[in-house]
Amino acid sequence: MNQKYDVVIIGGGTGGYVAAIRATQLGLKTAVVEQGKIGGTCLHAGCIPSKALLRSAEVYSNAKNADKFGVIAPEVGLDFSKVQARKEEITERLFKGVQHLMKKGKIDVFEGKGSILQSRDVLVRLNNDERETILSSRNILIATGSRPRTLPGLEADGEYVMTSDEALQMKELPNSIIIVGGGVIGIEWASMLIDFGLEVTVIEYAERILPTEDKDISKEVQRLMKKKGVKIVTGAKVLPESLEKGDGVYLKAEYKGKDTTFSAEKLLVSVGRLANIEGIHLENTKVEVEHVIQTNEYYQTNEPNIYAIGDVIGGLQLAHVASHEGIIAIEHMAGENPVPLDQSLVSKCIYSNPEVASVGLTEEDAKEKGYQVKTGKFPFRAIGKALVFGESDGFVKLVVEEESSKLLGAHMVGPHVTDMISEAGLARVLNATAMDIAHTIHPHPTLAEAIGEAALAVYGKEIHS
Repeated sequence: MNQKYDVVIIGGGTGGYVAAIRATQLGLKTAVVEQGKIGGTCLHAGCIPSKALLRSAEVYSNAKNADKFGVIAPEVGLDFSKVQARKEEITERLFKGVQHLMKKGKIDVFEGKGSILQSRDVLVRLNNDERETILSSRNILIATGSRPRTLPGLEADGEYVMTSDEALQMKELPNSIIIVGGGVIGIEWASMLIDFGLEVTVIEYAERILPTEDKDISKEVQRLMKKKGVKIVTGAKVLPESLEKGDGVYLKAEYKGKDTTFSAEKLLVSVGRLANIEGIHLENTKVEVEHVIQTNEYYQTNEPNIYAIGDVIGGLQLAHVASHEGIIAIEHMAGENPVPLDQSLVSKCIYSNPEVASVGLTEEDAKEKGYQVKTGKFPFRAIGKALVFGESDGFVKLVVEEESSKLLGAHMVGPHVTDMISEAGLARVLNATAMDIAHTIHPHPTLAEAIGEAALAVYGKEIHS
């Protein structure tokens, strides 16, 4: 059977299914090939399930401290099976929503493994079926995503050693865990598991956790994680060959000039992600691969009718970036002349407790690029709404160009900052100055007042500090 389409999308994750919806809006006959469930990693093994667990951990932690709010709850317990059930319920509800969107858009979804026969043909091996079908298309969009990276000797075994994939499926929580990697995912898991009551140790190779964030943010997050009880070891090189399993795990790391042994019941490896490029049969094309698929600014490969987006092309491996890339790729296919993505305008979020969010340049990056900069910083402890919430740790920091006061970057750590960062993101899009932000009246009492105060702090005019 050979079916014809305007665009066939290999991969139905956040990037792929959003691209499919945009394609149908532009009148393109569209098919999506997805080996797993439509919605991909973000919906089923990443963004949504991990945030559901993080929310349960936050509620549990808050309940244990309810007496600070005058609420007496003497017997706070945790039923992790219900935590997992809630996660699955949320995921299933959103899954059904995405399925509905596919039907609404009259998008054909093929459940199976897609590979490229040649630049215009996709072979689909249907799941649980020996049948194969060929989809012929004017354009092909590769959106196959990524998977957790492991280290040789620290491969996941599902019992003692896990990646985030296995951790999301835990039936019960261990008493202690070692997390190898202090990046975004590692810190989210550290925050979650310490809130669930585990003993948590984070081992990071770099000299600081969250090494891609502003140094002030990294320093504050490390302080707050230690305050919560997380043991953080930085500047440590894990020795995978030293791993021992038995009544838990034992792992050595080079730390401060000597080998130090760490032990726990479980080990979580969180050292980044690998692009899913195997099995697509890119060798049948002229597509260039250097660890990830190479594209131009419109996500077009060396084969003009083959595009690629999302984690499989590297860059910012974020769901909202993949979605935007998918829209740009589809619009370029359709001759819509889209505006290329400027990664400095992309907001990034870390859903730890407290949260972290940023957009634009860090202070260090801005200086390296030759900018003369000044900064404004304002703490949440001076914000009434933060005190009402009982979450007054953290701050907002703005980085601006000294001469023009144009906003170069915004960096936040504190309560609900992932819901606040879009104001700074919009300011970046509009080339706003710190004074533009300061002149924006922020209602009282709100957490967002910290942004207005940080903008005033750039000029030494903050009110409540």
